[in-house]
Parts: sequence; C-alpha cells; structure tokens
Amino acid sequence: MFKLRLLTDPRWANIAEGNLEEILTDHAWCEQKATSNAISLITMLPEYPTIITELIKIAQEELEHFQMVHEIIKARGYEFGRERKDDYVGQLLKFIRQGGTRDERIIDRMLFAAIIEARSCERFRVLTENIKDEELKIFYKELMISEANHYTTFIGFARKLGDPETVNKRWEEWLDYEAEIIKSYGKKESIHG
Repeated sequence: MFKLRLLTDPRWANIAEGNLEEILTDHAWCEQKATSNAISLITMLPEYPTIITELIKIAQEELEHFQMVHEIIKARGYEFGRERKDDYVGQLLKFIRQGGTRDERIIDRMLFAAIIEARSCERFRVLTENIKDEELKIFYKELMISEANHYTTFIGFARKLGDPETVNKRWEEWLDYEAEIIKSYGKKESIHG
C-alpha cells in the first residue's frame, strides 16, 4: 500500500481496540494537526492559487474528521484528553530538508504530509480489517479512502512544484527513512504509535 516498506502488524489493532478512548483521542489530535499542516502549507504558497484551493479543501476535510472523531468520543461517554506528542511525526520532521531552495523545502513538506497520510491510511486499513467494533470498522474504512486521496494529492503537488523524476527519487528516500523509524512503533494505542 502506497509503497510503504514496512506494514503494520495486524496485532496493533488489538492494542488499539484495548483502549478505544485513547486511540480516538489520539486520532482526533492527529486530525487537528493535519488541519494545521494544510493551513501552514497555504501560507507558504501564495503564488499557487490552484494548490491553495485544494489545500483549503483538505484543511476543511481534516477539520471535519476532527469533529467526527470528537463526536464519537462524546457519544461513547469518553473523556477527550489533552493533545498528545506524536514522536513518529517528530522523527519525520527531522528528515525535512533545512537547506536547499525554497521549492525543495516546500516539496519536502508535501512529501512529509504524504508519508503521514499514507501511514494513517494504512493504519486505518488495519483497524478496519481487525477490530470487532462494527461502528468503528465502517468509520475507519471511510476515513481510509479520504486519507488515500490526501496522500495522492500531496504527491501530486510535489510533482507540480518540482521535476517529477527528482520528486520520485526523493519520495523513495522518504519511504526508506520512514521504514527505519516505523520499526520502533506499533506497540501503543495511538494512530502512529
């Protein structure tokens, strides 16, 4: 899926299902961060109105996802906890180019967003296929499709902003890097944990 080098062990779904309150709270905050990331990218690209229009749609959709997860938390009588630190995302941030041209840095931000969307989508698939909670199975299947669209959109933006061959090469580097760091995850009740 998405050429991810290392897939999530399906047993992670058992860990997640063992504490749905925590996984849902973590998931809600992931959606909030995805909203913020899309808005941040908008501020970096004033000269690309077509991309901005699509980023606005992504930001709105991510905020809707946040609201949907929040509503599930409330409906189940769970407590919506404080924002969680996402160590996985923190490690990915370290791989974003600090030097180079402005366009190279923006392309890396697009690839950063794409890799997170790809992993989130893959985790939603694992949940859909392995948890017993029927409501959440349906919910995560719907989100899986949405996240897949976001992944392809961010990859497409990167290819528009740079030479597609160079972007594809850099994407392969992102996939290799992500495969190394994801080895340390899949043991906690969090979307990327």
